[in-house]
Amino acid sequence: MSSRIVAFLRHTLTGLALLAMLGPMNGYAGDKTDHDRARQAVEAGDVLPLRTILDRVEREYPGQVMEVELDREKGEWVYEIKLLRKGGALVKLKIHARDGTTLGFKEKNDKPHRQGEPR
Repeated sequence: MSSRIVAFLRHTLTGLALLAMLGPMNGYAGDKTDHDRARQAVEAGDVLPLRTILDRVEREYPGQVMEVELDREKGEWVYEIKLLRKGGALVKLKIHARDGTTLGFKEKNDKPHRQGEPR
């Protein structure tokens, strides 16, 4: 087989593999369903309103909220919150959406350091 054909096939197969990984491109339909499910969970009392969660987070973990997601994990609603703290540390929190308890906490400090200083 010529090298041109091999290169064409490799390029085509790579493109097809990427399309397969991306899956269907109908994100808007899923977003509406997810939004409706989340709204219904709040109305049913299964999930605390985001404002209630953010008030607690702001008291316990001062910083700027960068991202919030509401997901189902093992049948439970969980808020995943990323915030930027003073000094540049990025904090990722997992909050139980029904009662507001903290399920997980990770802090990553990307503060630059000088050579010879401990990290």
